[in-house]
Amino acid sequence: MRVGLKNAAEMAYMREAGLVVAAIHKALADACAPGVRLRDLDHVVGEVTAAHDAEPNFLHYQGFPANVCISVNEEIVHGIPSDRKLKDGDIVSFDCGARIREDGKWWHGDAAFTTVVGDGYEELEDLSRVTEGSMWAGIAALSAARRINDIGVAIDQYVAENSPYGLIEGYTGHGIGNELHEGPTVYNYPVRGRSEKVKPGMVLCIEPMVVAGDIATDVLADDWTVVTKDGSPSAHWEHTVAVLPGGISVLTAFDSGAAGLKDFDVEPVVVTTA
Repeated sequence: MRVGLKNAAEMAYMREAGLVVAAIHKALADACAPGVRLRDLDHVVGEVTAAHDAEPNFLHYQGFPANVCISVNEEIVHGIPSDRKLKDGDIVSFDCGARIREDGKWWHGDAAFTTVVGDGYEELEDLSRVTEGSMWAGIAALSAARRINDIGVAIDQYVAENSPYGLIEGYTGHGIGNELHEGPTVYNYPVRGRSEKVKPGMVLCIEPMVVAGDIATDVLADDWTVVTKDGSPSAHWEHTVAVLPGGISVLTAFDSGAAGLKDFDVEPVVVTTA
């Protein structure tokens, strides 16, 4: 996949798309409750994107049949919304994005978050918290990284130092821009060999997936939903992050990543919309 470097105007378009994704996530978090059907949550994504004159960029992507991937409990990623109803004690990840059209081209945003339905499920909350923390560790590492592999090293170190959990391999982050998936591949774990140099103008999706048990996976008969083989629960967090001459900016966070990066002593750059 090509690695496209974005200029200031293009970053502004991508910030606009990222803010749509942030609005989608807020609406999903507000709507997520016991008894809610996954299919109804999929409709929320369609409604929010339409209200912002945007489009869901997952719908029909490589044949995916919905606006959002919703993965519950042992499902790690790429879950297809159905008539299943959420219940107390479910851990749910939402992975989705939006695209806008500016200057004759599409500009994409992509992010994921995890939530636990109901209160008092401390082990599941911890799984989500560690996964989110590892994402922020990877994003913070990008601010000073020389090569892309520095991100995966930071994510792996965070998970190892803060939990007994397993970091999923085989599913990665990616570049993003005019296409939902562009180069470079962003591994959520250390890999051998020299990875690409980090350059201003890169926009990357950083998205660790962490499980409470073994990291072995299967794909269900729908050819989309990835699950843990041992049935252990999973969490998934993701943001779209821009590399700028003066630092980094989280394009899919309302605050540009300030709250998440504070613990790592990194202050993000603010990209304004066009």
